Amino acid sequence: MTQSDLPKGVHRVRRKLASGKSRFHFYAWRGGPKFWEDDHRKPSDTAFYQAFAEATARPQSPDYMVTQLVDDFLSSTAMPKGERSRADIRKWGLRFAEHFKDAPAVIFEDRRSRGEMNAWRALWKHSPKQHDMAGTHAVRILNWGMEEGKLSEHHCHKLRRLYEVDRSEIVWTPADREAFNAVAPEWVRRILCVACETGLRPADLIKLTPAHVEQTPRGRRLRVRTNKRKRLAHIPITPALAEVIDTTPPGRLLILANASGHALTPHRASEGVRQWRDKAKLSDELRLYDARGTAATRLLNVGLSLAEIANHMGWSIRYAANVIEHYARVSPDETDAVLVKLAQAKGGAS
Repeated sequence: MTQSDLPKGVHRVRRKLASGKSRFHFYAWRGGPKFWEDDHRKPSDTAFYQAFAEATARPQSPDYMVTQLVDDFLSSTAMPKGERSRADIRKWGLRFAEHFKDAPAVIFEDRRSRGEMNAWRALWKHSPKQHDMAGTHAVRILNWGMEEGKLSEHHCHKLRRLYEVDRSEIVWTPADREAFNAVAPEWVRRILCVACETGLRPADLIKLTPAHVEQTPRGRRLRVRTNKRKRLAHIPITPALAEVIDTTPPGRLLILANASGHALTPHRASEGVRQWRDKAKLSDELRLYDARGTAATRLLNVGLSLAEIANHMGWSIRYAANVIEHYARVSPDETDAVLVKLAQAKGGAS
């Protein structure tokens, strides 16, 4: 559809309403702020042109600094809802603001700013994951600045990433768990066991209570609303998981606790597993999060479809299949049965 009948730069999008009619949305530029809605593809209202002029006029002076841009973002509704996500973006946003504190936000409209961004990210080149996180969060703020009309453009899209590890091949094998359980105290063994049987993230593991247990016609399951995606997960209770639940001391509100019986934090749960992983002389790549690969295999074995497992884990179906396939290969006692079920699950998901 030609847009030559509109002021130069206007981006028009037609959207269908539930009634079947169309409504047109007008943006100051492609990716820019929306300034008008109308039933007509070419509005005749003079207010349309006034709104366009206001949207394209720079809303901030050259004195609008990077620190102000970051502050505006951090106090906006664009901030994520999750506590962990909010903390991460606040940490990196403040680092971004501190580094560019003497610069006006408009420097990112200059192509040379990409080099400045890469130089800042390089402060963490010793840690590829942090290097990439710095860029991810800074670009998120710049994108928001464009959407809100505070910047007309920026040149930091698709920054080169250093962190490329594929964690689908990092799983807790039966041998790993056996070595871990041989040295770890009971409270840490319980954490790893529940993680391997449920696939829940640390933030969800530490909140599990007996109240999450439901009776089913064939046994029991956990009914949990996950912290990150706010979705209900229904997790079959395996014999190993049942043992942990049933041996929770009477009167204790939480299924998992620290050595003193007190509540855990996600960090302490992960750190406890890391400390005893090192004492068991296991790979330093193994983390509590990697127990989710073991759980995915368990869930396949108790009858969940590949799509259900992927949805429960927050993964793509392809990633879930890769995790399960790798687990089967490194767990000889389960290889044949798991690979047969995986082949059947893949067939059902295609």
